[in-house]
Amino acid sequence: MNTEQLNRLLYGSKLRAYMLMRRTTYTLTIVAIGLLLYAHGVVTDMDTIQLIFYAIDAILGVFVVIYLLRILYGFERVKFLRRTWFEGILMAIILVNHVGTYLFNFPIIYNIFEGIGMPLSVEVYRILVSLYMLMLLVIELLETRVHLKTLQVKPAVTFLMSFVTLIALGTAMFMLPKMTNDPDGMRFIDALFMATSASCITGLTVVDPGTYFTLSGQVVLLVLVQLGGLGVMTFATFFAMLMRQGLGIRQHVAMYEIMESESISFTKGLLQKLIVMTLSIEAIGVVIIFATWGNEAEFVGLGSKIFFSVFHAVSGFCNAGFSLYPEGLYTNPLRTSYALHLTIAALVILGGIGFPTIIDVFSPKAMRARMAAPWRNWKLMTRVTVYSSAALLAFGTVTFFLLEYFNTLSQLSFVEALIASFFQSMTTRSSGFSTVDISAVSIPMLLIMMMLMFIGASPGSMGGGIKTTTFTVIILSVWATIVGKRNIEIGKRTIPHSASYKAFAVFTFAVGFNILFVIILSISDAQFDIVRLAFEQISAFATVGLSTGITAGLSDVGKTVIVLSMYIGRVGTLTLALAISTRTTSTAYKYPDTHLAIG
Repeated sequence: MNTEQLNRLLYGSKLRAYMLMRRTTYTLTIVAIGLLLYAHGVVTDMDTIQLIFYAIDAILGVFVVIYLLRILYGFERVKFLRRTWFEGILMAIILVNHVGTYLFNFPIIYNIFEGIGMPLSVEVYRILVSLYMLMLLVIELLETRVHLKTLQVKPAVTFLMSFVTLIALGTAMFMLPKMTNDPDGMRFIDALFMATSASCITGLTVVDPGTYFTLSGQVVLLVLVQLGGLGVMTFATFFAMLMRQGLGIRQHVAMYEIMESESISFTKGLLQKLIVMTLSIEAIGVVIIFATWGNEAEFVGLGSKIFFSVFHAVSGFCNAGFSLYPEGLYTNPLRTSYALHLTIAALVILGGIGFPTIIDVFSPKAMRARMAAPWRNWKLMTRVTVYSSAALLAFGTVTFFLLEYFNTLSQLSFVEALIASFFQSMTTRSSGFSTVDISAVSIPMLLIMMMLMFIGASPGSMGGGIKTTTFTVIILSVWATIVGKRNIEIGKRTIPHSASYKAFAVFTFAVGFNILFVIILSISDAQFDIVRLAFEQISAFATVGLSTGITAGLSDVGKTVIVLSMYIGRVGTLTLALAISTRTTSTAYKYPDTHLAIG
């Protein structure tokens, strides 16, 4: 039977077969995730766990069969294989491992890892399968286009709801018995706090992640940080594009609004570069961090050292600031590991300047273009983010060095104090790591750190705050008003007044939210002084994660306030405002001018 005859034979049952395969995949994915959560977070009996793994392996076997049927029913089979190459590789790995395990009693994947000195433990196996199942479920949900089309929600609302969903899932998982070492489990408010802090890449903690969470809990924390850093929609859209088909116009518009791209046509290229660049930078960070752990930093084994390296590299680039050490990088074995400090600082800075800037400066294509034309300058957006970030970083370094030289830096040499000052200036931009005792920092420096945290990182980045570009536009607008200029100018370009209005709107929203929440905190947690409460609040809002040590001591009301602040700070005050605003009927009119006394 030739190919054409086979296609004719299958044509009549194609629609029915695809519908059946889709429903089967969707149902089995939900069942498998439920089984994984039960085995991963609840059950302790090893015999029961083994039965669950047999069931999961059976489901994965069904997925392989469905993929083979999709190849059969994909009449242009070569194109189908090219389009779904990533999914094909995953299915091939599962098939090879299943054949080796159940036919020849030789678990290939386990033996490969064992051969290089890294036995693939049951825990790691669960993690890998869990990630695959989660990815598959997201893709299946994305492909249910009928439901998405009937909703007709704005991209901003989808963006907001994606973080709510991620936080809810994280909270539920943290409350599972096997996620923590606490026999009583984790309280809801604490689970919600940690899930929000991870999803919003803040880094504030009410427990010590290194000792309170089991390996399973730490992996959940890491996954939340990675998904929260790049955004749920970024990952979901990317994998949908990678595994099934390209992006539609609605996806382009959504990514354009969320990623703050320069044009809609730029979003597809940006999305692919974004994922590849993120994984590449984090991988380089893992290698360098692995090599820079001090001799005093002890690990259980090679696997533990690799996991610690991965955790801190992802936490650094995502500007999360989580650490598996009790006092972070200030913990004794790491306190003087300056190569490690500078590596994490580089990751944080790269994660905070924004993906459009990274691509414009470091992408091979941009670098080749500048080598061919040395007179070619960076884009204006890049220049603003780089120069403003560098100026704020230098300002923070100098002020911390001068104000803390005889305080928190008193035990360090001149060079060590300079590195520590640089690190603390960098960390205020949105990272949350610290190499000094923040609770001992002087009040003047805390106030300056609050200002730097409030400004935050750059647009399209992992960081929070009102953003460096917003701060720059506000400064230029104020200067133009003072000197009597009609237009706001920068780099021989005119900034439209609409951008100035937007910048002041973001600033006003941010100030309003922070003042309101500080007032509530001063009522609910009056045992702490107002400076420390304000520092905690701004750190949460700017998704920085620095604390003077009062986080765990906050009341439940105080923790709830900080949770709301982290969420609002991550999704952006303007995004929140746009999501809840109603469209005006018409703006094609203007009332007569009037004059109000200003100042």
